[in-house]
Amino acid sequence: MKSVLVIHYSQSGQLTEIVNNITNPIKNNNTDVTHVTIKMKEPFPFPWKKKEFYGAFPDTFKQIPQEVENIPDHVLNKNYDLIILGYSIWYLTPSLPTTSFLHTEQAKQLFNNKPVITVIGCRNMWIMAQEKMKKKLKSLNANLVGNIVLADRHINHISVITIAQWMFSGKKERFLGIFPKPGVSQKDIDESVKFGPIISKHLQKNDFQNLQKELLTENAVKIKPFLITVDKRANVIFSKWANFIHAKGDKNTPKRQFWVKIFNYYLLFVIWFIAPIVFILFLLTYLPLYGKIKRDKVYYASVALK
Repeated sequence: MKSVLVIHYSQSGQLTEIVNNITNPIKNNNTDVTHVTIKMKEPFPFPWKKKEFYGAFPDTFKQIPQEVENIPDHVLNKNYDLIILGYSIWYLTPSLPTTSFLHTEQAKQLFNNKPVITVIGCRNMWIMAQEKMKKKLKSLNANLVGNIVLADRHINHISVITIAQWMFSGKKERFLGIFPKPGVSQKDIDESVKFGPIISKHLQKNDFQNLQKELLTENAVKIKPFLITVDKRANVIFSKWANFIHAKGDKNTPKRQFWVKIFNYYLLFVIWFIAPIVFILFLLTYLPLYGKIKRDKVYYASVALK
């Protein structure tokens, strides 16, 4: 009998539906699947209020852990053949509840010497968040064997509008009746069941060496080269902002809250005015950099860590 642990954090329920669809085909007479939801001692709100949403930026990006609820002993003390870790992206980083859990002693115990598959549900930029996740899993002595990414397929500026409406209203619906529904398409969520049999096959053989290669044949990861460029540059800028804001005191100090508001305005300016310029520059350098772009696509679709 194989044993699988599925652990994730979801505010809206979208990631829950994704990990359930992927893991349902794994459940059979030969496999026991345990689901655990990461719970914060001080839960984040959903729908978000803007103050809390932007206020979460510095600690999220810097991966400063907050307290999480303990996992029950009967779950913690079980020996698992595979861990499936689902996470969403906050500020180009795995969500703060996810990174908070991965900082715990319980995570060290669970992940030590275990094969791990990451499942990402996000808007569009996930590349550098996954690089951070790779490093964290390595520090936990875990072995990343697979990665599945379900992202919003709509163009960047459309998804900015629809995701913001969803986050601040809590309603996953067509904004103004003209915009598409926010988040990962229901079609992609429904079709994610196709990954389950692939995972199950490798699990039963206890051989995950070629798992990611097979997952990629089913389009488990789609790389958009332009977003690699944006993600990398944005991480450099976010690092400066996060350090600057964090140095202004704790989250309730007026000085820090003031600079969080400034960061909010800056972020909107970058999205609507700077990002299009970066896209034009990317197109102008695409051919000269084609070789590097091709290599980057192969690397970021893999589970390797440079």
